[in-house]
Amino acid sequence: MPVEITWWGHATCTVTDSNVRVLTDPLFAMRLAHLRRRRGALPPPDAWQADVALVSHLHADHLHVPSLARLAPGTRLLVPRGAPRAVPGLRRLTHLRLSEVAPGDQIRVGDLVMRVVPARHDGRRLPLGPHRSPALGYVVEGEARTYFAGDTGLFDEMAKEVGPVDVALLPVGGWGPYLGEGHLDAGRAAEALARLAPRSAVPVHYGTYWPIGMDAVRPHEFHTPGDEFVRLAAAHAPQVAVYRLAHGESIRLGVSR
Repeated sequence: MPVEITWWGHATCTVTDSNVRVLTDPLFAMRLAHLRRRRGALPPPDAWQADVALVSHLHADHLHVPSLARLAPGTRLLVPRGAPRAVPGLRRLTHLRLSEVAPGDQIRVGDLVMRVVPARHDGRRLPLGPHRSPALGYVVEGEARTYFAGDTGLFDEMAKEVGPVDVALLPVGGWGPYLGEGHLDAGRAAEALARLAPRSAVPVHYGTYWPIGMDAVRPHEFHTPGDEFVRLAAAHAPQVAVYRLAHGESIRLGVSR
């Protein structure tokens, strides 16, 4: 059975594996605070349909309460441990089946297992609040093992913590002209790809949102990370098939282990 991956923009993807729909970091907004969606139409209502939604960390462009509110009643929602305390709006989402998770946890949904792995990223709900929750990645294990990295920097134990994977959804940029510590740009993502050695990869988290009024500030950081990742991945991990998707585009991958 093929595994289908759709990239809706930023870190939002649908992974369909074993007839289970997994939605990552749902963000269905034209504007978020100082950010404006500059590329790709808003995901259609079909994108809101999922059996389980995964939230990697508490930043508002990854844990967006209004987008989560659109999910259908009964949808399973996995969030970093401590998230409801740090983001009280989560407590109003009583139509969802919310579970708090941390690295090492495994959650079964249908024929899939969501394995929670560490990420190297500031997981706080910014800019306020003393409460901290871990930034997470997830490995979706079914017909394939699909790694959703969320937001992360490179770290020495990455390959060991993530384990063998078939597909990697890797962030290759961000929403502003500068990437701070705890992020992957195209070059660092290509190095991560070499360490993880999946069969396939899809670059995400670039070319969707940009600060209002900053169109002329380092515009290459908005436009080029996807193509740059394709180029650098070919040099660092030539054995990996890289698929640079357009917003709303899907890829079906046949996986046989």
